[in-house]
Amino acid sequence: MAFLFQKFQEAVKTLAKSPTFARDPRHLQFEADINRLFLYTSYNRLGENSVEGDAEEIIEMASKASVADQQVQVQENVHCQIKAFCKFMDEILLPSDKIMSDTLESSQQVSSLPHRSGLSLAVGRSGPPPNHPAIPQTRPLSQAEVSQKLKDQLGYTLNVKTSKIPHKEAGQGLFLDGEADVGAVVAFYPGVVYYPAYYRYIPGYPRVDADNSYLISRYDGAVINAQPWGSGGDKREVWNGTKIVEIKADQKGFEKGSDRFWKLLSKPLEGTVGGSTGDVLERRNPLAFAHLANHPAKGMLPNVMICPYDFPLTENNMRAYIPNILFGNAEVNMRRFGSFWFKSRMSGNSDSNVPTLKTLVLVATRALQDEELLLNYRLSNSKRRPEWYAPVDEEEDRRRWS
Repeated sequence: MAFLFQKFQEAVKTLAKSPTFARDPRHLQFEADINRLFLYTSYNRLGENSVEGDAEEIIEMASKASVADQQVQVQENVHCQIKAFCKFMDEILLPSDKIMSDTLESSQQVSSLPHRSGLSLAVGRSGPPPNHPAIPQTRPLSQAEVSQKLKDQLGYTLNVKTSKIPHKEAGQGLFLDGEADVGAVVAFYPGVVYYPAYYRYIPGYPRVDADNSYLISRYDGAVINAQPWGSGGDKREVWNGTKIVEIKADQKGFEKGSDRFWKLLSKPLEGTVGGSTGDVLERRNPLAFAHLANHPAKGMLPNVMICPYDFPLTENNMRAYIPNILFGNAEVNMRRFGSFWFKSRMSGNSDSNVPTLKTLVLVATRALQDEELLLNYRLSNSKRRPEWYAPVDEEEDRRRWS
């Protein structure tokens, strides 16, 4: 596997320079990231029994397949891993008879769901929100106990402790406890998801970053606010993200451009908008800590990268383990023009009628073992950056925020 990984690493460097990528700097960086994620997650999916021919075929696909096709494969690769994670969590938290009944009920609910269209670009609920199901009975385990049991099943879990980054503002860091192979999903970015139509409802708008460094944005404009999630909890509950959890001052979260994207916020849409009604979420999720990962210090390299993950809301038996909720309950198509988002009359093109929730996960870019997770924040180089920020790649920073 080590030899095959070396071939993948060489392919990542070569394909990143390919002239076939988009000319627009920002979209070029997006395509380069998808290309890397395609290679990493596909490598992970090959498993220990892979052979050199399999690796060469994937590398060839990465050089020829369209970005759209690679995106689809990345989603499938990531979903496969998260599905396995959810199965482990069920085994840890649910009584055996409950697992069987949930599986049967979930298959019945999926088959009875109504079809919808145009849901790949903006996801919400049409019509009144459904009544929340009763919170299922779970085993009375603490967050720490769940974390240890997950490590026993999955091979790794996460811990939050004093960072090894050598500067005073590093505070707490996010550490992998165990071993994870390259391409593994190692963390979820939790919190409330805002699509462009609802930017004005992010607390503190328009300077949403003033008192909140736990914001992150996807390339498609979806913004996730992890501040309400904090450090999770010790039970499964209906969570709507309205309670702001104070994260300890020594826990330095993401700034990574949250103070740069406020200018992307558009004028408000007409009408009133309601917040999320909440969903039944497992607050003991041991991997819902991506917002606590630090940026590498000078001379250090990141070992994880951000990966967009569109969770299919038809997967009812997995829903509790996706630590995100959507703000708003209306589907509004938006289009970007320069640095602003505007309401669009055009419907999104979608090949699927399955509603999704736009989230983010962290994917390992190399094999990891008992070490701190480091993420390139990619702060904009057009504005003054914190003294502690050491650029990993100035060109990537420029393209990301162009």
